Amino acid sequence: MCKIVKLPAFIDMHVHLREPGFTEKETLQTGMASATAGGFGTICAMPNTKPVADNPETIRFIRKITSKNLAIDVFPIGAVTKNLVTTELNDFHILKKAGAIAFSNDGMPILDKNVFKEALKTGELILSHLEDEKNEVIWQLNVFEEVKKESEQGLCKSPRLHFCHISTLHALDSIKKAKQRGLKVTCETAPHYFTFTKNDVTSNGVYKMNPPLGTNDDKEAVLAALKDGTIDVIATDHAPHTVEEKLRPYEKSPNGIVGLETAFPLALSVLSLDEVVEKMCYNPAKILGIENKREIEVDLEEEWIVKSAEFKSKCKISPYEGMKLKGKVICK
Repeated sequence: MCKIVKLPAFIDMHVHLREPGFTEKETLQTGMASATAGGFGTICAMPNTKPVADNPETIRFIRKITSKNLAIDVFPIGAVTKNLVTTELNDFHILKKAGAIAFSNDGMPILDKNVFKEALKTGELILSHLEDEKNEVIWQLNVFEEVKKESEQGLCKSPRLHFCHISTLHALDSIKKAKQRGLKVTCETAPHYFTFTKNDVTSNGVYKMNPPLGTNDDKEAVLAALKDGTIDVIATDHAPHTVEEKLRPYEKSPNGIVGLETAFPLALSVLSLDEVVEKMCYNPAKILGIENKREIEVDLEEEWIVKSAEFKSKCKISPYEGMKLKGKVICK
């Protein structure tokens, strides 16, 4: 039995394509193939490459290579600060002109409140990666509110803030309260945060990610926030590594798992189809200020077993290995 429907292609605001610099983990080509297999028509590539995407040359390199693939759009995300580790803001205007769609320091979060404030005052979309979700989300919301007030006085542009991969009850509570008092911030989660908990973690790095998997209360909070609208977007945080790296002991393994080819059925397992389309198509398009130009076909009834060896991604290891999922993108 099958039930084939057409949907707008998905949009992923948060992927790691690794190129330039880490092509043993993923390349632009394999990353695009993985995204297409997962039903994505647009993906946004984080800046933690080598060299870092903090200069127009690297942004243009990514755009030049990926623009040849007519099945998918790849928008680079520029680094907020030089080399991701300084307090010196990059020239957002130059990076945007080169093709950057937003700005983030990804896994090297901005901890300097003045730097964060100056970034928000530019009016560009800032994607904030939180290390200490409980505390950092509070001060970042406070800074956002300060900049909002300054913008209303004509002192700067209106701030735009999106929180990446929110995973904890405490952070979601803060974001929900901020939205209730009128702050126009947005946030995302990733499928692993509504699928697994820290009880699933093994002695190697297969389940290692940042933020780490939380408690069952965190998982339930994520599911509730998806339903009540606190969470606007489902992104994958697709972060490929080699099999050898992920099989190291947990402490020595890098953070990150792949997610592009499993995101749709995992989202469909906890949300209605309309909710999936909202979180994976309409909301990310609105936040990014882009149009969704493509359609995909999916079989809502097809059941399949995850076999990471068959992934289009260069990464052939996954915490979803062996899981039976329902709902599959029809690849043509």
